[in-house]
Amino acid sequence: MNGLLTALGIGFAFGFALERAGLGSARKLIGQFFLRDLTVFKVMFTAIVTAMLGTFWLGRLGAIDFAFLYVPDTYLLPQLAGGAIFGVGFALAGLCPGTSCVAAATGRGDGLAVAAGLFAGIVVTGFCFAPLQRFYESGGGAAWTLPQLLHAPYGAVVFLVVLMALGGFAGAEWIEARARRAASVSNFAASASTVVTSAARQA
Repeated sequence: MNGLLTALGIGFAFGFALERAGLGSARKLIGQFFLRDLTVFKVMFTAIVTAMLGTFWLGRLGAIDFAFLYVPDTYLLPQLAGGAIFGVGFALAGLCPGTSCVAAATGRGDGLAVAAGLFAGIVVTGFCFAPLQRFYESGGGAAWTLPQLLHAPYGAVVFLVVLMALGGFAGAEWIEARARRAASVSNFAASASTVVTSAARQA
């Protein structure tokens, strides 16, 4: 029971954070695909880095034991296929599973539609799972981690990921600033064109 309450509390907190970050809006989410608004990238990368640093330092301080942390097994080809399906769905709907639930909870119609499609897909996959099971379980089975793949200490990998995150944040800010400048120039040109057209009509 305590585990369920903890899970519910974490879920509500996660949903609240997504909504406060504006990630319940498909317009905001789709902005990343047009390189106008990279809030999704920054919020999710911040969450990943925060969880990684917290886990790493709690382990170093002896508060947790890495040996007891569950790492899902890696099935490369099925997970690549799943990632491709996820990406296409995200681009078409403008929402991912988590943000669709947030959008639905706040009464947005597109969120309700995407959440309904999500659960319908789960039901259909459940009925059709038998012929898919062989593919689902193909391509591996061992748990892959970056320290193992890179043959590097955990601390070195954590440091590299933090550097990558900082570079990613700086790049995202540069891309967004460039998009804002382009939008300003476009709006100015449109306004100038409107003024010139209006003056020509009056003349």
